Amino acid sequence: MAKYANVIVDISLEKLDKTFQYKIPEHLQQVIRPGVRVKIPFGNRSMTGYVIELTDVVAFDETRLKEITAVEQESIAIESQLIALAGWMKKNYGATMNHALKTVLPIKQKSNHKEQQKVHLLLGEDEARQLLDVFVKKHNTARARLLEALLEHPVLEKEMITQKLNVSGAVIKALEEKGVVEVTHETKYRNPIGRLEQKGYHKILTGEQQNVVQEIMDNWDNDIHKTYLLKGITGSGKTEVYMELIAQVIEAGKQAIVLIPEIALTYQTVMRFYDRFGDRVSILNSRLSAGERYDQFVRAKKGEIDIMIGPRSALFTPFQKLGLIIIDEEHETSYKSETLPRYHARETAIERARMAGASVVLGSATPSVESYYRAKTGEYQLLELKHRIGERKLPECQVVDLREELRNGNRSILSVRLQELIEDRLKKGQQTMLFLNRRGVAGFVSCRSCGHVIKCPHCDVSLSQHNNHRMVCHYCGYQEPEPAVCPVCGSRYIGGFKAGTQKIEMIVKQRFPQARVLRMDMDTTRNKEGHEKILSAFANGEADILIGTQMIVKGHDFPNVTLVGVLAADMSLHVSDYHAAERTFQLLTQAAGRAGRGKSPGEVVIQTYDPTHYSIETAKEQDYESFYKQEIAFRSMMSYPPVSNMLVILCASKQEGHAAAGAKDLATKIAQSVKNNEVKIIGPADAAIAKVQDIYKKVIYLKAKEYQTLVQVKDRIEQYTKDNCSYKDITVQFDFNPVNGF
Repeated sequence: MAKYANVIVDISLEKLDKTFQYKIPEHLQQVIRPGVRVKIPFGNRSMTGYVIELTDVVAFDETRLKEITAVEQESIAIESQLIALAGWMKKNYGATMNHALKTVLPIKQKSNHKEQQKVHLLLGEDEARQLLDVFVKKHNTARARLLEALLEHPVLEKEMITQKLNVSGAVIKALEEKGVVEVTHETKYRNPIGRLEQKGYHKILTGEQQNVVQEIMDNWDNDIHKTYLLKGITGSGKTEVYMELIAQVIEAGKQAIVLIPEIALTYQTVMRFYDRFGDRVSILNSRLSAGERYDQFVRAKKGEIDIMIGPRSALFTPFQKLGLIIIDEEHETSYKSETLPRYHARETAIERARMAGASVVLGSATPSVESYYRAKTGEYQLLELKHRIGERKLPECQVVDLREELRNGNRSILSVRLQELIEDRLKKGQQTMLFLNRRGVAGFVSCRSCGHVIKCPHCDVSLSQHNNHRMVCHYCGYQEPEPAVCPVCGSRYIGGFKAGTQKIEMIVKQRFPQARVLRMDMDTTRNKEGHEKILSAFANGEADILIGTQMIVKGHDFPNVTLVGVLAADMSLHVSDYHAAERTFQLLTQAAGRAGRGKSPGEVVIQTYDPTHYSIETAKEQDYESFYKQEIAFRSMMSYPPVSNMLVILCASKQEGHAAAGAKDLATKIAQSVKNNEVKIIGPADAAIAKVQDIYKKVIYLKAKEYQTLVQVKDRIEQYTKDNCSYKDITVQFDFNPVNGF
C-alpha cells in the first residue's frame, strides 16, 4: 500500500501545479484513492483537499509531513469523480497528472463572467406616487423619471435604466440608501444557443428504431449499464434514437452528454436537439470564447442544463447525475487527442460512465474496426438499423477508372461520366456535392497509368514522398529513391497528387459557367459563422454545386442533393498508416450517404486509380461486413490494432544525436526488460515529420497482445527517464494505439 498522498487544496487552473504531500494513516489505507476528498491540517487550520495521486516516494523531509485527518463522507463531489478520471487517464495514456487535470477540469479556467443588476421598487403604489409628486415639485427630474418607470414595471435591468432612461448610477444609489429601491446582482451566464427559436418535436419512431431504444432502456431501468454499438446505415435515423434515449434518461432525473465530431457540429444538428429539448441543451465548440465555454460548465454544474453537445472536451462536463453518454460518428479520428494526455474519447467515456453508473452508445454507419471487433467479441453489445427512414433506397454507386480516362485522352479531374451527370442535375434543378478526398496528402507516389503505389516491403503501408527525392516508411525507417518511371509498367505518369478545392472550383466554373458554385474548406470557414452560412445557403438552394473536403460529407442532410462525386478516392487509401483502407471505406460510404436523402433517388460517382481495391469495391456496395472481414484479416496478419495493441514512444530533442541516442537506449532497455517476445519492437526511426521548429523526433513502435503489457512498459520507461540525468534535454512522450502518429 502507498504510504503518501499528494493533495491539491485549490483547483483553480493556476494552482493545479501546487501539490502538498501528506502521510496516509493506517486506518485510512483502504479508502484513500485518487479523487477522494480529504480533511487535512493546513497551516494552523483544517481544510478540504483532493487526493490526486498515491506514492511511496517521499518528496520532503518525512519528519515534517503531517497526516491526513479524515475522508469526507458526504456524497462524491463531481470534482472527485473527474480527478479520479484524470488519474485513470494518466495511468492509461502516459502524461503527468497535471496534464490530465488540466484536461478534465476546464471549468476552473479563469474568465470574467457577466453580471446582471436589477433594480426593484420597494414601496407600495400609493407611497411611490406620493414620492413621485415630491420629486416633480423639487424638479428632481432623473429621480422622477426612474420612479415613473418603476411604477409601470416594478423590476428593471440597471443597464436599461442607465442607457435608455439616462439615469446615472449615483441617482440609483441615492434612492437605494433611502430605502426606495433595492439593487440585486446575479451572474449572467452566456448561452451560445439562446438566440434560437424552438419549433417543437413531432416525429414518431419506426419499429426498428423503437426496438433499439427498448433494448437499451430495458437494461437501463434494471440498472444494467453497458456499452452499445449502434450500427445504422446512412439515413436510418440514428439521431432520432439518440433523442428518444435522452428524453427517457432525463425523465428519470439524469443527464446526458452527446459527443459529435467538431466538423459535424452544425447549426442543423443543434437545431434538432433544441427543437425537442429547448434551453435544457447547451453546446461546446472551438468557436466559443473562453468565457462562453466557462459559462456552459458552470450552468451544467448548477443543474441549469441536462444535455451537453460538443466535441471530445464535452466529455468532461461536470454533470452530477450523468446517466448516458452518446458518441456519434464514433469512428472519427478527432475523438483521439493529439495533445497530452493522448486519450481516446471512446475509452475515456466508457471509464467515466463506469464511475457514474451510466450507459454508453457508440453510433456510426461505418463503425471503427476497433469497435466492431469489440462488438464481435462480446465486449460491446451490437444493435443495428438496417433500413433508411421511409424505406428510401441507398444511392446507385458507380466507380470510374481514372487510368481509362487518361488512356482515352481525358486529363481533367472530372471524368466524362461525372460531367454528364452534373449537366443532367443542372437541367433538373437538383444539387450536386463534389468531395475532394484530401485526407493524408503527405505524398504517396502512384502511377496514373497502371495505379501502382510504392509501398514499404516490411510494413505494407505506402512510402511517403520527402523533399530530398527519397521515399520513407514512417513505421520502420526503410528508404529508397523516388522513381522517375513506374517500376511495373514503365509509364512517366508517376508522382504525387496535387489538387486543392480552389483549383477544382476553377475547373468546375470553366466547365459549367451557368452553375452557382460554393466552396467549403478551411479558408472559407475561418469566421465564427463560416460553416453555418455556407451550409444554410446550400440548404436554401442558393447554389447548385458544393465543393469541399471531408467537412461536407459529415452528417448533413440536403434532400435536393441527388449526385455526389468523389474526385480522388485514392487520396486516403495510400498514406503511410495502417488505418488507410478503413478511412477510405468510411469516407466513401459517408460521402455516398449524402445522396438521395429526399424524394428523388441518388447517384454516386467514385473516381479512382485503384478500382479493384477491397475498400473501394465494398464502399460501392455499401457492404461493411465484407470490408471488415478483409480488413481484420490484414490487421491480424500484421499484428495491428485491434488484434494487437500498439504503443508509439517519441524521443524529441534540440540535438539530433541526443534524440537518436535516447531512442536507441530505450529500445535496448525495453528489449532487455520484456520476456518471451511478448512485445515486438520496431525502430527507432525518424518520425513522420522528423524535424519541427529545430526539434528532432525519433520514434519506437511497440506491439503487444495485451494493452496492460504496454502500460507496464510505459510505467518502467517513465521511471527510468525520471531517474536518468542523460534524459534531461530529451522529451519522451507516449501514444497508445495511434490514430495519426507523431
